[in-house]
Amino acid sequence: MSGREEKEMTRSEHLFQEAVKHIPGGVNSPVRAFGSIGSTPRFISHAKGAYLYDEDGRSYIDFVGSWGPMILGHSHKAVTDSVVEACQKGLSFGAATAIEVDMAKLVCEMMPSVEMVRMVNSGTEAVMSAIRAARGYTKRDKIVKFSGCYHGHCDGLLVQAGSGAMTAGVPDSLGVPAGCAKDTLIAKYNDLESVREHFQRCGEEIAAVIVEPVAANMGVVEPVPGFLEGLRQICDTYDALLIFDEVITGFRLGPSGAQGYYGVVPDLTTLGKIIGAGMPVGAYGGRREIMELVAPLGGVYQAGTLSGNPVALAAGMTQLALLKDHPEHYQELNQMGDWFYGQMQQLIQEHRLPCQVNHVGSLGCLFFTQQKVSDYESAKTSDTKKYADYCNYMINQGFYLAPAQFEAMFLSLAHTREMLEKTLQCMERYLQSSS
Repeated sequence: MSGREEKEMTRSEHLFQEAVKHIPGGVNSPVRAFGSIGSTPRFISHAKGAYLYDEDGRSYIDFVGSWGPMILGHSHKAVTDSVVEACQKGLSFGAATAIEVDMAKLVCEMMPSVEMVRMVNSGTEAVMSAIRAARGYTKRDKIVKFSGCYHGHCDGLLVQAGSGAMTAGVPDSLGVPAGCAKDTLIAKYNDLESVREHFQRCGEEIAAVIVEPVAANMGVVEPVPGFLEGLRQICDTYDALLIFDEVITGFRLGPSGAQGYYGVVPDLTTLGKIIGAGMPVGAYGGRREIMELVAPLGGVYQAGTLSGNPVALAAGMTQLALLKDHPEHYQELNQMGDWFYGQMQQLIQEHRLPCQVNHVGSLGCLFFTQQKVSDYESAKTSDTKKYADYCNYMINQGFYLAPAQFEAMFLSLAHTREMLEKTLQCMERYLQSSS
């Protein structure tokens, strides 16, 4: 070995070597890949509270939280107990269950826009179904989306998408026929004029505008004052529907999602794994007259054998019911976010670094750019190599960040002030060494 012993391979590295032989890229979702930061994925064995534990026995304070749904933290006892109890009754029936009714009632009660709701299996499926319902209701074909907003991997919306598509360097997917995207119109986030231009040109053909009310897949970008209100007004003027993709913001910013947080009510809402406390589930819902067009009542077909899975809904019901009964948890979580991200911004200013901190409540993001980030174009000015260096440093020090510049950080109720102070201290050490 030429005088030097070969570095011993970690179990994560060994697992990754095996994974790439059998799984594309060695991961089952691109955002789990560490390629954009030039590293190897950590393979997680278990999690508890605010901590992840990898296959090599290392612990990490987790700021990914399964991409958002772990508001109570990992392995919350009430949630896991409900899952065990549900499993003992059976994993899936392919038939109606009482918990589907309970979840539907709870979502309709908590979400201002939702009068009827249909359970599905993922955020992607929720978006696909909501768009189909919007087209069925309006009898129009075109959809307006925003550059940098990610709405799952359905064909018609993989156009200037955010999330993993940005760091993969492939903003548009291969395998998507041109015809699938021809009715997708692209507007600029936080720019109402770009939306008006589409409607002035072909407003009678536009079925809906779909938007992340807080963009969280090009990093975190808050809507500027009047943006969401303006979308509501434009849609009303042209009899188009407004769809809020609340896969990330739903039940995170508050008990009624971003629509309650900002006071703007859409026509349709999509939700994801947050209503399963991290388990695979999704939902779409909205005004009764729209949802009554969904089969078996109407002609908009959508189905799924596992939709409303009782195990996933047991987890979700437990988490949502707890949050509903304790709205003060949201005040605690958002105040924690304001303090933590405020401290991050203070560190940036003290060290006079070309960085931006964006946040809304417990959602946040550090951009490595001098430019204020308010849309897709400004987000893309970020130095992804600098983020990679920072991310690797933090992960190696025991702080698990998303392995991509354009993903959000998520806080949970399991995070403590002491954990966040340790995180800030580590961040400051990095900033001092790089300034």
